[in-house]
Amino acid sequence: MFVDHDEDPRTDGGFEGERAVLTGYLRDQRLTLELKCSGLDAAALARRSVEPSNLSLLGLVRHMAGVEQKWFRQVMAGQDVPRHYRSDGDPDGDFNGAVPDPEVVAEAWATWRAEAAFAERFTAEAFDLSVTGMSGQEPMQLREVLVHMIEEYARHNGHADFLRERIDGRVGQ
Repeated sequence: MFVDHDEDPRTDGGFEGERAVLTGYLRDQRLTLELKCSGLDAAALARRSVEPSNLSLLGLVRHMAGVEQKWFRQVMAGQDVPRHYRSDGDPDGDFNGAVPDPEVVAEAWATWRAEAAFAERFTAEAFDLSVTGMSGQEPMQLREVLVHMIEEYARHNGHADFLRERIDGRVGQ
């Protein structure tokens, strides 16, 4: 197990109200990603799953920084900012650039934390969960973005389970 139940920073639910439920479960998914990556050096974080995949824990952190940015900064807040780690020439740059360099790791965590903090502030300050942003030509309510983010983290945290087990055998939670 990753952490003793008494030391686990995640909740066991018990949220009241739609906003608290969605933000609480999203927070717990973010914490799960951090737990799956805890205690690893740059080489372990950048270790690829199996050929030919470019999937790694570090790649997942970088990918989720970009996902947070897209849905909260670009779609919901309408900010016109360049995507983290991606370009037309390298649309998989979030994974391709996940190299075993401590500076790359530190920058990825800082970027991910900044994007998650922006998302938390945006959500907390939103009048209600029907606040609408634009995804291309489609309107998207904040509540739908929050559900999507929970789904996105849950899927990738499943990947992180396997990646971590392959690195050092740690499983669970």
